[in-house]
Amino acid sequence: MHIRKSLLTILGLLSLATGLQAQSKRYNVLVLFTDDQRFSTIHALNNPDIITPNMDQLLHAGTCFTQAHIMGSLGGAVCAPSRAMLLTSKSVFHVHQDGGLIPATDSTFPEYFRANGYQTFETGKWHSDYASFNRSFGSGENIFFGGMHTEKDGGHISPMLTHYDSTGAYKQRFHGEKFSSVMYADAAIQYLQQQHTAPFLMYVAFTAPHDPRTPPAEYLNKYDIAKISLPANFLAKHPFDNGEMTVRDEVLLGSPRNRDSVKMEIAKYYAMITEVDHEIGRVITALRKSGQLENTIIIFAGDNGLAVGQHGLLGKQNLYDHSMRVPLIMAGPGIPANKRVDAYCYLTDVFPTLCEMNHLPIPKSVEGQSLTKAFSSNSFKGRNVLFTTYANLQRAITIDSMKYILYNVNGEHPEQLFDLHKDPLEMHNLANEPRYKQQVLTMRQQLYKEMAFYNDFCNPSKPGWGYPQKLKWTDALKINP
Repeated sequence: MHIRKSLLTILGLLSLATGLQAQSKRYNVLVLFTDDQRFSTIHALNNPDIITPNMDQLLHAGTCFTQAHIMGSLGGAVCAPSRAMLLTSKSVFHVHQDGGLIPATDSTFPEYFRANGYQTFETGKWHSDYASFNRSFGSGENIFFGGMHTEKDGGHISPMLTHYDSTGAYKQRFHGEKFSSVMYADAAIQYLQQQHTAPFLMYVAFTAPHDPRTPPAEYLNKYDIAKISLPANFLAKHPFDNGEMTVRDEVLLGSPRNRDSVKMEIAKYYAMITEVDHEIGRVITALRKSGQLENTIIIFAGDNGLAVGQHGLLGKQNLYDHSMRVPLIMAGPGIPANKRVDAYCYLTDVFPTLCEMNHLPIPKSVEGQSLTKAFSSNSFKGRNVLFTTYANLQRAITIDSMKYILYNVNGEHPEQLFDLHKDPLEMHNLANEPRYKQQVLTMRQQLYKEMAFYNDFCNPSKPGWGYPQKLKWTDALKINP
């Protein structure tokens, strides 16, 4: 089901008729969050191979931040800290247990909005603790606690879920009778069909397109494997050991990568996205039918990207753009339609943005930066520097489209430098070219400053940054317990 043309018409007219500075009312908030969806997997963002009519409509109806990124993680489950950073607006080294715990001292934006009179509801994935979930939401349905729908627990086809439990115990679980995305969309639609006496905040956290990639046949059949394009930066193997070559994601296919196997994986990945796109359309259609569309701020985002064959990789445990750059679209009252903003930003910036749009003070605990000025200005600059990180193995910064990556693997420190303006797929490493020697040195020093600014547990002045061997997960959990 596609979002009807009324979405574009209503939101477009609304954005012209209202200004943020003139508004005093508080709007509903609908967050639509996908799992492992990289930036380049929306048809309207120059990907002719993929079918995403509802995401396309959202993009045309709102403002797309084309340089939205996550900050990274301490370990392979990149989605856990990414979600915690979105929810709390804390930076990567300030979330607890790599996102597995959100203590009461770190308010989530649903928790904060709930304290300010909002009715809050959740369906889908929660990759943190039960207590923070119940502080954040007054109700919910078809909730998934965990990282992924493992096949032994039913996968996406019969997902292991729970009902809302006001006691916070969550001991009773059940298998969903429909595909995961359908279960979450059904719960969201049922909530929208209820009467609401206060503004609501809905957090709909889909588990697609995260593997196991088992799309229903009706979606996989939309893709002809023979016509699927391999990415231009496809490689059979990564050119060197990045420190994480045998993590679970990277062994889903054999190595060296087989071109046909990767094309099949891309087809399944795209089909999973098309499936969740359909369910997003159902949710927004229900929002329109409820009469609340024009009073609702819609946030659509992905929690992290995925390689799926690029650079010889499959997963997200790397700092290339395909893994760190994510879709971020905002639509609703006061938000310009069909606008694209290329300023650097993080998902941590959503929390303060929602506060400003709803005239709520930004809590002191928030570390993100509001994006609201991007809606009224064509010269919004965003952040000057993007800093991204993975475990104790990889660090990167991006400044003015120049991206520098530094590795810490078995005593070796390979470097990469990419001109993203000329080389957006990061295919041509400039780090060893003599004419870029000074720029590499300058960016390395700037990277060290960013590491210190964000309270990095690694110290580049020490051999092996103080962690010459790959960080064990048990040790990672102790960094900010």
